[in-house]
Amino acid sequence: MEFKETFPAAQRRGRAAGSNRTNRFEKYQTVAVDDGWEGEGDAAPLRTEVSTEEPRSIITYNRSPDLGFDRSVNPYRGCEHGCIYCFARPSHAYLGLSPGLDFETRLIARPMAPQLLRRALAARRYVPKVIAIGTNTDPYQPLEMEYQIMRGLLQVLSEFRHPVAIVTKGCLIERDLDVLTDMAELGLVRVGISVTTLQAGVARKAEPRVPSPARRLQTIERLARAGVEVRLMASPLIPGLTDHELEALLKAGRDAGAVSASVIPLRLPREVAPLFQEWLAAHFPDRAKRVMARVREMHGGKDYDPEFGTRMTGTGEYARMIQQRYRKACARYGLQRAMPPLRCDLFQVPEAAGGQLSLF
Repeated sequence: MEFKETFPAAQRRGRAAGSNRTNRFEKYQTVAVDDGWEGEGDAAPLRTEVSTEEPRSIITYNRSPDLGFDRSVNPYRGCEHGCIYCFARPSHAYLGLSPGLDFETRLIARPMAPQLLRRALAARRYVPKVIAIGTNTDPYQPLEMEYQIMRGLLQVLSEFRHPVAIVTKGCLIERDLDVLTDMAELGLVRVGISVTTLQAGVARKAEPRVPSPARRLQTIERLARAGVEVRLMASPLIPGLTDHELEALLKAGRDAGAVSASVIPLRLPREVAPLFQEWLAAHFPDRAKRVMARVREMHGGKDYDPEFGTRMTGTGEYARMIQQRYRKACARYGLQRAMPPLRCDLFQVPEAAGGQLSLF
């Protein structure tokens, strides 16, 4: 399969997607055409654009039977990390934007998220359960340095003594160690750090604006030293490209201080599949057919199968082999134990948040 790049390489420097494919909801396709007036060298690099929104609510609920949480908070839409394999890319289509380069360059921040969360937690009928953050786009992407929305969310959660599970590739999480350490002492927080490969070159191509693998392992070490329990997430594992690193990834995580681990093979929902294949053809043409053959082997001959229960593991002999290797490596490195459940019994609504002060 051949793909035609929509944007020249000079414009896409530091970005993973090779095009800005029209999303699945649009009737017409927009294609950039070179009219000959500008050379490739004249094209300005794509810059990150940020807009803001104020949603009516900030907690999203789900009923997916194969997820370990029923609610989440997303401080940002889109992600400047730009991971080519990101399963959240199709969510940009709901905004009328492309899951391709738009997902990496046209971002939306929610500055009012901490205030909305405070209001939601203070509601009379609210029942506390673990809130997951980072399940769609990364809360510690570069944008967080300016907006500090994630820090505000953590401060609210800490004030309410509400449990939270965080997933990130961003080392900016170290900034919030003061809040995280206090929450960890009460059993209110756990963190998953995603390290997809130990190959710096592969990481730079697949995750262009993510801290290096070595730097993420250092973050695991710093969190663990501060008393925050960390899970090493070897996800996604890309067959034919990074799958041979599974054991090395788990050992590196253990050596850095991780106490548990997880693995999810590559998933390519909706628009992610053609974007990923385009990326493969550009960066690893000698392995492209092999990688996609393995992906389809795990998903019943398709690029992706969204079936609950198997979408996170895949099916078939190759998928079973990955899970077997994973279990054996976890046992070898002492990562097989499940992380302890976070505490919900400490939840309390501060008096000021409740609105009505006590008379006594």
